[in-house]
Amino acid sequence: MKFAPLTLVVCALILSGCATSQKEILASESQVEQRSYQTRTFDMTDKKRMMRTVMATLQDLGFVIDKADDVIGVVSATKLDGYYLSMSVVVRPKGNQMTVRANAQYNLKAVDDPKPYHDFFTSLEKSVFLEKNI
Repeated sequence: MKFAPLTLVVCALILSGCATSQKEILASESQVEQRSYQTRTFDMTDKKRMMRTVMATLQDLGFVIDKADDVIGVVSATKLDGYYLSMSVVVRPKGNQMTVRANAQYNLKAVDDPKPYHDFFTSLEKSVFLEKNI
């Protein structure tokens, strides 16, 4: 009976460890889900052409390009329509394709809602289609 309090403490620590693990698992699942709507792959091999298409799409959506580096493959843009929305887009080659990943921030807070990403990628898909067929 002397070990009962110690056993309770150990059990509590083990259970709290399991809860933390569950939280980490749920967080990683939500990160995978978030990455799925932040990333698209396009059938294009020219990185500079894809970067130009990304920049044109952002401008069509009302963003102002802040920085662009075609060597690294990063474009940063800002949209000021009574609020502060910034987007960083990374373009990376993947075989005969280009992977594009977008990260948006609204008033310096990460955007978790899939809609802005969906809107961006819908416009980008149309731009890539036009770019490839011109």
